[in-house]
Amino acid sequence: MKRSQDDVAFLYSENAAARIITLSKLLKKSPQRLKYTLAVLEKQAIVHLPFCVFDYSYFGLLLFRVYFKGAYISEQDKKVLLETLANHDYVVSLYELHGEFDLVLEIETPNPSRFNKELRNIFVLLKTLPHYKVILNLVTYMYPRLYLISNKNLESWVPSYIIIGGDRGVAEFSDYDKAVMKILLAKPKARMTTLARESHVNIKTARSAFQRLSQKGVIKGIKYVLDSNKLGINKFRIFLKLHNMSKEREHELMEHLRKTPEIVQAHKTVGDWDMEMDMESYDKAVIRRLTIELRERFKDIIETLNIMEFYHYYKRSYLPQYLFREEAPKI
Repeated sequence: MKRSQDDVAFLYSENAAARIITLSKLLKKSPQRLKYTLAVLEKQAIVHLPFCVFDYSYFGLLLFRVYFKGAYISEQDKKVLLETLANHDYVVSLYELHGEFDLVLEIETPNPSRFNKELRNIFVLLKTLPHYKVILNLVTYMYPRLYLISNKNLESWVPSYIIIGGDRGVAEFSDYDKAVMKILLAKPKARMTTLARESHVNIKTARSAFQRLSQKGVIKGIKYVLDSNKLGINKFRIFLKLHNMSKEREHELMEHLRKTPEIVQAHKTVGDWDMEMDMESYDKAVIRRLTIELRERFKDIIETLNIMEFYHYYKRSYLPQYLFREEAPKI
């Protein structure tokens, strides 16, 4: 894909539900030309796996990230395993890395006991018991891919960051809220007419539920996964073990991440490391330079730093399927 189309990929991946007419005005392109460009992005799977960004903490859920090494024996085993895991009721995301670990599962459960039970069930699916590590995700910061855009005016169209997780109280949801969220989990790009029809409510009720959930922060956007490999983008995950942390230095670190356009995601975690971040760039040398700068600028709090190459997403979502087994209300 030409770099001239990066602005299109940026906007579409940041807001997968955006209307053509809105994007057309922002990009100063005709709706017909833009519609063709978006169709190409989808056909070539440069943008794929649309997902609704739900804040799982409002549901009283915990997010565990499991890093496996040696989960595959053959390509056939790999294909079957990935398909099975992608349909697992508690698995919300599934992707591959290159390095110390090769397969990553994100699993959401209401408590650690349930997580242990589901992890044991997953071990049954594996031909061998691989080496693995479990990380508890505390909070996630999603940053827009500002390094992609040539038109800096587009920065104001997206939030500077989105926070998911953290210490929140469990929310109460109406049957209509649950019905709308169930459809959005399965069909993130569903228009309001589809939401109304498939959740068995009228359009006014569906729109009201969506707006209420968005205003409360339960729904924080509709996005696409951007295939970095097809775009020639280098994507890496950086793992930090921190020490001697003060509130001031933590704030400085988070501000540094927010202001670095190549950092697209950061997680505060509990486990073998304290923070993970995803960094992207067309130039590998930029990744190396930014990693060195990070280590030098925060050498007083970074105890260890490891890095692994990010390969491919097979599933991405923010709520587990088991939450919405009840039938939708009918009116």
